[in-house]
Amino acid sequence: MSSAAEAEAKAVAAVAAISTRGVARDFTAGQQTIRVLHGIDLDVRAGELTYLVGESGSGKTTLISIMCGILWPTEGEVRLFGTDIYHLSDSDLVDFRLRNVGFIFQQYNLIPAIDAASNAAVPLIAQGMDRLEARDRAIELLAALNIADQADKLPNQLSGGQQQRVAIARALVHQPRLIVCDEPTAALDARSGRRVMDLLREVALADDRSVIIVTHDNRIFDLADRILVLEDGRITHDGRDMPKDH
Repeated sequence: MSSAAEAEAKAVAAVAAISTRGVARDFTAGQQTIRVLHGIDLDVRAGELTYLVGESGSGKTTLISIMCGILWPTEGEVRLFGTDIYHLSDSDLVDFRLRNVGFIFQQYNLIPAIDAASNAAVPLIAQGMDRLEARDRAIELLAALNIADQADKLPNQLSGGQQQRVAIARALVHQPRLIVCDEPTAALDARSGRRVMDLLREVALADDRSVIIVTHDNRIFDLADRILVLEDGRITHDGRDMPKDH
């Protein structure tokens, strides 16, 4: 790489929400080592709604797990808002994630023994906020997602779509700078899915935030600022629209 190109790459990385360089990840199965990511170089800009698309087994979940500090890379570097996260201590990395990252899991991962508002308030309580204040803030967000009337119900009393919206509220309630979503509209009808995506897009457009969404839902492709296609652990497409062969 020329000195000018290297300087440009460093400048981009300095303003990127996420910057990865040479990220690879191996998994071991018996005596066999399988490489599922192959040297990913990627900059995700703040204020951007980015989709990550690919077939099952292409490495999507592994990549987003590495980008937000859940899974260590075998090789490479990850900077999140300028911080080299894999050079943090374990406790500092946990604290960094708590303050900066919101997760929306495909399986929701709600706590069965507490109601919807308390589930949505978990990140605020973990940061030390008073429980009643945290709950009030969570209910405000549940109202924005049109399920405030379900605030006192346990997860097993909610439909799949309602549980997903509680999970979305939990991811947004502490106003993280990065929101990572795994199929956030999969369990929702078209109207509810659009409402959720409008909210996520509003969040993504903030200058100091970024949203990454793993999705196969072609109903929402038009909302993306950027679509990345991952195939066999490599990014094969990076653009505003899906390639015609997908």
